[in-house]
Amino acid sequence: MMRTIALMTLLTGLLSACGGESPPAMTAAGEPVVAQETTAVDCSAGDGIDYLCGISNGEDILQLGNSDWLLVSGMDGSLSGTGVNGRSHLVNAAQRSVEILFPGTNPLYRHDTALYGDCPGPLDARQFSAHGLALQKIDKGPAVYRLYMTSHGAREAIEVFEVDAFVKPTITWVGCIPMPASSWTNSVAILDDGGFVATQFYDPARDTIGDVLAGRVTGHVFEWHPGGEVSVMEGTEMAGPNGIAVTDDQRWIFVASFGTGEVMRFDRSSTPPARDVIPVGIMPDNLRWTGEGMLLAAGDNTEDYCGTASCEQGWGVVQIVPYSLVATRIAAAGEDAALQNPSVGYLVNDEIWVGTYSGDRLAILPRQ
Repeated sequence: MMRTIALMTLLTGLLSACGGESPPAMTAAGEPVVAQETTAVDCSAGDGIDYLCGISNGEDILQLGNSDWLLVSGMDGSLSGTGVNGRSHLVNAAQRSVEILFPGTNPLYRHDTALYGDCPGPLDARQFSAHGLALQKIDKGPAVYRLYMTSHGAREAIEVFEVDAFVKPTITWVGCIPMPASSWTNSVAILDDGGFVATQFYDPARDTIGDVLAGRVTGHVFEWHPGGEVSVMEGTEMAGPNGIAVTDDQRWIFVASFGTGEVMRFDRSSTPPARDVIPVGIMPDNLRWTGEGMLLAAGDNTEDYCGTASCEQGWGVVQIVPYSLVATRIAAAGEDAALQNPSVGYLVNDEIWVGTYSGDRLAILPRQ
């Protein structure tokens, strides 16, 4: 019970901090004010968990191809009280090093008005919160990717970047897709045509985190295609839609229902899409594919995990077989672990990297 109360307090602070007005235009030569973060005093390993510190609120993780480079989002400091602005981090998994990729000291902007003409202008790097990430390889070079990022702060939008990872990754903002004002957009997955599906966690003008944790319907899945409008995918309503993932053939969409401790599988071959429900024993956040074609979800334990309230103290990473829908716990940590409030589990070289929406580090665990 205490874990649930603490979680409600944290998330209420985060969700209430996401409003704002349209940002002023910025140029490539602009240097946004970047608040300094505090590096963890103790980053030593414990209970079989290694840590990589110096990452503020690293909510989501993605690997650039088969390289050692990881992109890690960074939410603003509304939960940690640090005053940290949103940013994206660049991590070298082999060297265990970290640096700020965006905005850094000289952020690059090149607005692609042909693709993102409805975007009002460049991202205000002084007022954003980098949240869910999605990558797509594009034909602009040997290692160039389109990066979609759900972002809050001065505006609610999917911000779009190009990442050139041929040698050492560089990043350029190229546009945005404004999201409905009634949404707090959580996670995003890119479709083949450059469109996306994304989750609305809740409507901040109508819902509370208490509604989410009570299992009430607060959101749905959005869909967008280039040249079109953002629309709601019929039949995808649930309690706190969070992580989202799409199969290669784009028939199946998996969505984490944070409020009910489940992952939903939707079949896009029918209208409305048929739904299957997978209980996972955690409050699932982001969903991430492994190279083996499995889905990983990380989150705080629920009471259903072992039938007692004590199971709320700690967290786990669950692997889901996408077609049989079998869920298996493959990593876990207790309430004393230095990383709490897990938001993503990501497989890198047979290690599970775990991020958090409120913390100063990533956790690295062996796969069980």
